[in-house]
This record gives sequence, structure tokens and C-alpha cells, in this order.
Amino acid sequence: MTIQPVDIFYSNVFRRYSAKYNIFRELYEKDLVGIEIRGIEFRLAQNIKRIILANKEICYTTGKKGDLLCDLLVIGTYGIFRELSKKIISIGNEDLGQKVAHILQNITDYENRSIQIGKNNFSLDRAYTIGILNVTPDSFSDGGKYFKKEDAVEHGIKLLEQGADILDIGGESTRPGADPINEEEEIKRVIPVIEEIIKLKPESLISIDTSKSKVAHEALQCGAKIVNDISSFTLDSKILDVVKQFNAAMILMHMKETPKTMQSSIYYEDVVSEIYDYLTAKVEFTKKIGIKNIIVDPGIGFGKRVMDNYELIKRLNEFKGIGQPILVGLSRKSFIGKALELNIDERDEPTLSAETLAIKNGARFIRTHEVKKTKYASKLNRFLDNPELLQNV
Repeated sequence: MTIQPVDIFYSNVFRRYSAKYNIFRELYEKDLVGIEIRGIEFRLAQNIKRIILANKEICYTTGKKGDLLCDLLVIGTYGIFRELSKKIISIGNEDLGQKVAHILQNITDYENRSIQIGKNNFSLDRAYTIGILNVTPDSFSDGGKYFKKEDAVEHGIKLLEQGADILDIGGESTRPGADPINEEEEIKRVIPVIEEIIKLKPESLISIDTSKSKVAHEALQCGAKIVNDISSFTLDSKILDVVKQFNAAMILMHMKETPKTMQSSIYYEDVVSEIYDYLTAKVEFTKKIGIKNIIVDPGIGFGKRVMDNYELIKRLNEFKGIGQPILVGLSRKSFIGKALELNIDERDEPTLSAETLAIKNGARFIRTHEVKKTKYASKLNRFLDNPELLQNV
């Protein structure tokens, strides 16, 4: 069973859920949101529905599925949902009531939370930049530019000096259609770069972009503090043991299949719901084995149609329900180029616009090639949310 907040105030989202639940009334209002419970036992759903309707609130269910489960949608405000969670507990289903309350708390307390990575505490009342350092010959944007150790180190130091809060170093291209490399080659590419950057900048916070447990182990052993696994431990489950061993933070991303095949056949019934379910399950499993510091990434551009990427940015706020900081990587990606008919070297300005929108919708870590520009987006969003910070300017 999954509980997801739904930004049903968007007209296209309302239409989609109207079709799913056969809603024929005109209920669309700007201040309404939804809570969907997927995979709930049919009899329990009917009991909850009766309670909600008796209180003159709005609730719909789908028909029975083969295993006597259904989906339930409540439309209202967060205040209504809080009362609902109490009433669910009162009818004897404490587990479901507590889960609804927990999801609501994840959303309303999102900006009051923080995540500890190494010695650094990141408060979620602002966004942070993750500078991209590809030590590869074939990455889609900068492949080959920083393949030599000296060039990679120089660029990494430059990104840190521009204000990158984290440096994400990867030795294997994950562009669509990319072939995998072996772990020995990946280690040979990234470890000398990590060692040299930490030697020159001991306080730098390094993330290793890898799906291989051995590469992650070597990187964490020489000072990295984060593992950014685009496969969410699907390609190598031993990577979880490594993260736990070093008490590192972990970025869990959604991707269909592998970089080689991810864009070959793409289809979603509802891209947001499917990715929400995927990341929820991955987070729950990762927490169960003792890993606490987790960041979630919906995987913009990884096995997504162009329109899917825009839908994800638009509804990014819904992922707050998972209860972990949200990361996005939008920098120079093809969903920008295809929509605006721009080459890679023309995408920096629209990237900044997309990053600004993503931050406004809940992204707190922005993985980017242009650290200096992204810092501006982060600061502007913070000033928009907190104008009083500028009272003495």
C-alpha cells in the first residue's frame, strides 16, 4: 500500500484523476489537494469512504481489483486530512491512520528538516548545488574535457571555488545509449582525482557517482561521503553494505533499465505515481538495513519521454511525501534541447530557468554543470520565500 499526496489543483492532474475515479462533478479548485491510497483493502476503503462522506468531505474509490484491493482518493485540504488520520485511528486501523499522518508531516515539515552528510548539516529551507565532474571520454555534455587527471582536478577545484556544496565525480558515462565499463577502469579514472582534490581541499564534500560496490568502497575509503547510485542498488545490491559500512549518505534515483537501453521503449500510465512508488519502496528498504541519510532523485532524463520530465518538475512537490530531500539533475539535458530546439552549448540559460522552477517546487539539491549560475537560482528562491532576509539591504 502506498500513500501519495497529489497536486490535484493542476487542471491536467485533475482531469487524469477524474478519469481514473469517474468523477463527473466539477470540483476543480486552486486550493484543493489530494491524498491517494493505492492498494488498500476494499472493505477498509469502503469504511473510510463512509466516514469521509458522513463528514461532507469528498472521497472516491476505484472498483475491486483481482486481489480485493482498490485505490482511494480523498480531495480536500491538509487540515481535513489530519482529521481523517485521527478518524481512521478511531475505527481501529491505527497503522493506516499513522501512515497518513506521517505523510502529512513529511510535507508540512519538509523545510524544517535537515540531512547530515559527513560533518555538514544541510537544512532544507534552501537549495544546494552539486557540481558535476565527469572523468569520462564520452559523457553527453563534457565528455573528454576532463578525462585527464590534471584537467579533472583543476575543474573540480574551480567548481568548489565557485561555491559547489558537493562535488559529484563519475567515471562512467550514463548518457542514453552509453556502454558500461568494468570496475577496474572506473576506479582508475576516479580515485586519483578524488584523492588529489581532497589533498588540495580537505574540507570538500565528495559524492561518487557509481552503481558498483567496489568503486563505491574505494571512493569512500579515500574520503568521499556520498554514493550517488543511478540504479538505486538494482545493478549491484552489495553497494548498500558499502554505504552502511562507511555510514555514508546515499542518493537513490529512478531509472528504467540501464543507460544503454533506458530510452528504447518508454511508457508510463502515470509517471509521477510510478516513480513515487518506486522511490518509496527503495527508501523503505534502505532504511530497514540501517542507512539513514537518503536523498531521492526522480531521474529526469533517465528513461523518460520529454513530456514526462516536464510533468515531474511541475509535480515535484508531491515527492515531499516520501520524507527525504529531493535532488534533480536538469543541466543541459535533451528534454530542454528537444522542446526548445537547442544544441547542448545553447542550453545553459533555459537550464537555469528549469532549475529555478524545480527549487520552487521542492528540489533541495541541484546537480549542475554551471555552479555559479545555479547558486543565483538558489539564493533568489530563498529571498522569495523569506523577503525579510533583505530588510537591511
